[in-house]
Amino acid sequence: MDYTPLDDEALIRLIVHAQADALGALYGRYGRLVFSVALNAVGDPDTAEEIVQDVFVRVWERARQYRADQGKVSTWLTSIARHRAIDQLRRQGARAGQHSVGWADLLPQAEPISNGPEQAAELAGQRERVRAAVARLPAEQKQVLALAYFQGQSHSEIALALDLPLGTVKTRIRLAMDKLRVMLTD
Repeated sequence: MDYTPLDDEALIRLIVHAQADALGALYGRYGRLVFSVALNAVGDPDTAEEIVQDVFVRVWERARQYRADQGKVSTWLTSIARHRAIDQLRRQGARAGQHSVGWADLLPQAEPISNGPEQAAELAGQRERVRAAVARLPAEQKQVLALAYFQGQSHSEIALALDLPLGTVKTRIRLAMDKLRVMLTD
């Protein structure tokens, strides 16, 4: 069966029913994206490859947990990758900040495999919208988001690093996420 014409949600439904070729098709679409997220977080290609494998094993085991109403499959995959990368860095006792990058560095590098020129153009447009929305945030909100999402720091770690009250850090992250949500849901 040719899985290329199927949308992501259909592939997930097939994975739920133990269709290994559907997992292969999903990997073909998003393997590079997941690798890019992992590599940007951990800075080591071998570790990033292990994270990619772990992400797709988790998709195989937990495909039933995916909820289309909560986000796209690509968002779900990158979220799993980011969390696995943070877990890996914590296990190694390393700080993610040693290898990670900020907003400007990450967004242009996240080049997911596309299924054609239409999807490639759509993805490029989405990246540009995110980049523009982040650029409109106040500097202090960009800073805490970068520390939380690209360096994997907890709210407490950010508060300590920036010498800010914990409540201020939480408020800045919440305000930034609310502003991004409004800007990106046109």
